[in-house]
Amino acid sequence: RVFLVESGGGQVQAGGSLRLSCAASGDTAGPFYPLNCMAWFRESPGKQREGVAALDTAGGVIRGETYADSVKGRFRISKDADKNTLYLQMDSLKPEDTGMYYCASECRGNRLSRYEYSYWGQGTQVTVSS
Repeated sequence: RVFLVESGGGQVQAGGSLRLSCAASGDTAGPFYPLNCMAWFRESPGKQREGVAALDTAGGVIRGETYADSVKGRFRISKDADKNTLYLQMDSLKPEDTGMYYCASECRGNRLSRYEYSYWGQGTQVTVSS
């Protein structure tokens, strides 16, 4: 089993920036390479959990990045393999970016589908005020 712990959320004004972190522990070297595919999702009141950004790596090499259209050019996903930590740099934040942000790992298919991940963190709240 893999454990994921998010941090870095907070309250910021529109146009500001935040950097989220997701620390992974547990069976991170399991047979399905659970940290080779990781992602950030967010959930707002009244909305379904949506994929924000996903990162594919293998042997420390980035194989691909996937972003939701709503965050392209503003958010950037990255990972420190030595620290087993995933990051999400969020710039030019908008009020519609408000929500609980979740880290996920070990995917099977669509990188931005909440149904395709095995492990989830507890989330960190991001609030963007206008």
